Amino acid sequence: MVSKDKNQHSEDIQFPIVFERGEHNISRKELSDNALKVLYRLNKGGYNAYLVGGGVRDILLGQHPKDFDIATNATPEQIKKLFRNCRLIGRRFRLAHIVFGRDIIEVATFRGHHASAEETKAKAHSKQSEHGMLLRDNIYGSIDEDAERRDFTINALYYSIKDFKVYDFANGVSDIDNKLIRLIGDPETRYREDPVRMLRAIRFATKLDMEIETETAKPIKELAPLMANIPAARMFEEYLKLFLGGKATDNFHLLEQYQLLEYLFPHISKTYKVSPQSNAVKFVSRVLENTDKRINEGKRVTPAFLLAAVIWYHIEEGINNLVNTGMPYQDAFFASMNETMSEQQRCIAIPKRFQNPMKDIWFLQQKLMHREGNKAFKVLEHERFRAGYDFLLLRGEIEGGELLELANWWTNFQEAPYETQQQMVKGFKGVRSNRRRNTRRRRKPASKD
Repeated sequence: MVSKDKNQHSEDIQFPIVFERGEHNISRKELSDNALKVLYRLNKGGYNAYLVGGGVRDILLGQHPKDFDIATNATPEQIKKLFRNCRLIGRRFRLAHIVFGRDIIEVATFRGHHASAEETKAKAHSKQSEHGMLLRDNIYGSIDEDAERRDFTINALYYSIKDFKVYDFANGVSDIDNKLIRLIGDPETRYREDPVRMLRAIRFATKLDMEIETETAKPIKELAPLMANIPAARMFEEYLKLFLGGKATDNFHLLEQYQLLEYLFPHISKTYKVSPQSNAVKFVSRVLENTDKRINEGKRVTPAFLLAAVIWYHIEEGINNLVNTGMPYQDAFFASMNETMSEQQRCIAIPKRFQNPMKDIWFLQQKLMHREGNKAFKVLEHERFRAGYDFLLLRGEIEGGELLELANWWTNFQEAPYETQQQMVKGFKGVRSNRRRNTRRRRKPASKD
């Protein structure tokens, strides 16, 4: 798709730029049935409604969007009256979710400017922090204001099923053609309003194979500390988008380049800065590559495995330090794990449903060291053996030596018939028995008085 007025300066362009039906590739066939239902009902109810943002952008790029967001001049309460399957969510941004089973269509009311809110004495609907971050933003306005309030130019695109036109309010189509991620308005102000936009800039750049425009990129390193003000629960949602979307490797390195990684993963970020070629960084990079490969092949992944990998080497370092002070390994393991998890949780609020699998993976790293007697068979029956084994195998590939030998032994043990498995563990049983006999022989006889 070729943009209009592509060679003009933005100040010379009269917005919105309107693309007629024959000038773009968007068709109602590209929209989900549920998205169309919502658009038609809002229009029939006397409201204006548009497909907006990523749905429009992705179709223009020839992609097939998974999510369809809608913007309208209807208020959340008016939307709820039209849809029995509607639920209103959010305090910071009031939104309507139209629920069709597992499919949810998100509908947002056009946002307005905060200056106009003050003029209309609607301050109670808007609140900013001392750093300029929007804590509450329920000021409603026109479609023009809504477009100006959106973050990136490529997301200020609106498609109407009334006239089948695309309305481009920020020269977004031109930026799509030029493969640029550009903020609308002053970058520093927009980042201060919502620091997560720095993460979004990186995610869109890798996802869409685009570059972050120079002025948009310029303030990121300086404003990176603002990320510390983002709630840990929201950071977990951003983690999922950044690392479970098939571009985890690219995002990892770009986050570090822009000094944002430490606000997601402080431990590996510190190691990356000091020793980018360390085993810890190599291990995380390998896990990221495998995660991307599985996702791009349509295979299932769990957030727990990658989170366990990112934290593991710091836990292991803590274990070794405590053992060197004389603390028993088991006590050192739990002490280091609990401290590291507590530090990580301050950045990303990891739900409990993922914490337990992470802990099992780490605990299995110790269990997999023991192959004698029935222990090997008990470990093999563990419900998370496969995850623990995969974790060990990747560690072995990075570190080599005895760890790789151990991983290969477990590979062979899994695939061997039962009789062979029994023979494989007998050698370790014999070694252990000999050690016990030798220990008994070395014991000093009791002194006779």
